[in-house]
Amino acid sequence: MDHAADAHRTDLMTITRHVLNEQSRNPESRGDFTILLSHIVLGCKFVASAVNKAGLAKLIGLAGETNGEEQKKLDVLSNEVFVKALVSSGRTCVLVSEEDEEATFVDPALRGKYCVCFDPLDGSSNIDCGVSIGTIFGIYMIKDKDNVTLEEVLQPGKNMLAAGYCMYGSSCTLVLSTGSGVNGFTLDPSLGEFILTHPDIKIPKKGKIYSVNEGNAKNWDAPTAKFVEKCKYPKDGSSPKSLRYIGSMVADVHRTLLYGGVFLYPADKKSPNGKLRVLYEVFPMSFLMEQAGGQSFTGKERALDLVPTKIHERSPIFLGSYDDVEEIKALYAEQTKSGSA
Repeated sequence: MDHAADAHRTDLMTITRHVLNEQSRNPESRGDFTILLSHIVLGCKFVASAVNKAGLAKLIGLAGETNGEEQKKLDVLSNEVFVKALVSSGRTCVLVSEEDEEATFVDPALRGKYCVCFDPLDGSSNIDCGVSIGTIFGIYMIKDKDNVTLEEVLQPGKNMLAAGYCMYGSSCTLVLSTGSGVNGFTLDPSLGEFILTHPDIKIPKKGKIYSVNEGNAKNWDAPTAKFVEKCKYPKDGSSPKSLRYIGSMVADVHRTLLYGGVFLYPADKKSPNGKLRVLYEVFPMSFLMEQAGGQSFTGKERALDLVPTKIHERSPIFLGSYDDVEEIKALYAEQTKSGSA
């Protein structure tokens, strides 16, 4: 590639330009959504830079408090960055963060019509070993910003307006859906801009990869155990699936989205409700999967139909290629039938 020529290209589609284009198709659009997104993008750039310097800046030491997962200074910092960016946008009225026990209600003078649920730094226990980590977010509309209640935050995922994640890995990638397909952007450090590199991502209908923590196998329910058994020892003469499990949800879902296959974090005896949180892990990733032509299932229902009752609620999750998730749904239906027979 001729970098000199590349540096003078002016036809690059930046994330801001892309969102403006999408919003211009909406006659009610007043630019609020674009402003909110530009603040999320700014937060992602800040965190990308902090993650890159983490080892050097000695940000990695424990912050003293823990949230079950070992909490590092970097996720405390990331949380502060996103809360400040979202509040200062003047477009949000309530925020839910994985790092904060309570929802944050924005000062009435700065309120806008959106609710943002986010995990500022998912997979942060992987910081030390260089594994990709990321930020996940979901955006909802609130009817009455001046009288917003916690009940309004507890909406089913299908009401979401937009969702995305930013992965801080070998490159910094932001994957976004505003409800009409999924697009991937990569941060060009020389421009400080996210450039469209993966337009209209579609997940393959069937994949060759399954992704699960096999260390929990002894506690799995029958449908999960049966599905994983089928992945390893197919009875129909097909090749076994490959196992890929990073243990950082953003990285595992990103690979699933691009290469196909299925990612599962099922319920088990130790975690009867699964481990992943509904509002800022399950919903945004399920929204992206469906927008890319895949499916997402909880073991009982379509994930986006779930109505949460608490802001930090957990749910089992099976998401990925349409046909692979269809197979899991069939195994659960079979169990229900034999259970009620």
